[in-house]
Amino acid sequence: MAFEGLSDKLQRAFKKLTGKGKLNEQNIKDAMREVRMALLEADVNYVVVKDFIKRVTERCVGTEILSSLNAGQQVVKIVNEELTQLMGGANARLTWSSSLPTVYMLCGLQGSGKTTMAGKLANYLQKQGKKPLLAACDIYRPAAIKQLQVVGERVKVPVFERGTQDPVKTSQEAVEHARYYGNDVLILDTAGRLHVDETLMDELARIKAAVKPQEILLVVDAMTGQDAVNVASAFNDKLSIDGVIITKLDGDTRGGAALSVRAVTGKPIKFAGTGEKMDAIEPFHPDRMASRILGMGDVLTLIEKATEAMEQQEAAKQSRLKGPEDLSLDDFLEQMQQLKKMGPLQNILGMLPGVGSKLKDIEISDDAMKKPEAIIRSMTPKERRKPDILNASRRKRIAAGAGVTVQDVNQLMRQFDQMRRMMKQMMNTKGGLRGRMKMPPFR
Repeated sequence: MAFEGLSDKLQRAFKKLTGKGKLNEQNIKDAMREVRMALLEADVNYVVVKDFIKRVTERCVGTEILSSLNAGQQVVKIVNEELTQLMGGANARLTWSSSLPTVYMLCGLQGSGKTTMAGKLANYLQKQGKKPLLAACDIYRPAAIKQLQVVGERVKVPVFERGTQDPVKTSQEAVEHARYYGNDVLILDTAGRLHVDETLMDELARIKAAVKPQEILLVVDAMTGQDAVNVASAFNDKLSIDGVIITKLDGDTRGGAALSVRAVTGKPIKFAGTGEKMDAIEPFHPDRMASRILGMGDVLTLIEKATEAMEQQEAAKQSRLKGPEDLSLDDFLEQMQQLKKMGPLQNILGMLPGVGSKLKDIEISDDAMKKPEAIIRSMTPKERRKPDILNASRRKRIAAGAGVTVQDVNQLMRQFDQMRRMMKQMMNTKGGLRGRMKMPPFR
């Protein structure tokens, strides 16, 4: 997961401050030395690191520890606030044009994931009730237009293309096409290069002048580290970008780009790519990302993913349940399937407070739910509806049908019973998950 190494190093540095009644300059100096090394190893820009350490140090020296916090927690609080500011402070949303269509121009180097991200962004906006159109303005990379068409088919978004004609003319025609057919959003997939050059920048500048996009969004690959910051600076100098989209933030990356690009360019990170699937795109929330880096979890994003995964029909079904005793194994199976829709299991668990660091050396396969699925599918409809009737002979038959042991069946049933016992307490908690999902309390 992204920031894994940085998160571990920062948490180790803060543990050394635990138990101190007041911070002194030597405490801060020692801790900040480790924080500085952790940030540099994460490929954060050197100047950014220097300024960050200076700000944190100034806030920490002589700070009285709050009554509810020990020294280590106070430092974490300060670092969390500074990390949040470093990455932009608050979520920067897309802006919209007063006249349709709203044009978003995506640019970036070749291999940054720009074409795929165009499809992800279109899919995301489509779920917000928009009617997007994709336009193929990359006439140089082999099969670039075909790739965008394939991406468009996957998300059910139309693609406008005019072959190898001048991309400036294609972008202009795409605007007219979108306006005529009622597409309120137009996303331009422009050409990239292996490196920044004048020819590329000139073409992008001409497209910008021709269609006057509402926003120019630079797509950068998080795995390129410091180079991503250099690329962002170059594009911003030439085009005056409006925002950045970070791709591959779910991979084995040090994450320096996400921590540096806002400070270097002054432009916000608007979205992050978090996986290979077409729905693996998240609005970038600096405060949530800072909490994730510091091992404090990201419960808000987790809840949003859970809410989105619950389709209307399934949510309505859940609301009709009278109590946890009515929960069937069919419902349990549906919950597992909904969990899979939320993304890779390791990423989901990493959003839970205090869990991310514990997963460092543990490989969690997305196949982990195949065994319980097989067990439940080996049951009769009656057994799924009334799991309390599962006696020893029934469990033996189910185990044989699923190709597992009786112990595996027993373990699943223990988990199911625990879920039913916890469900009422969790759902009835004031402000808890049930309240967030607009579901009535159990009676």
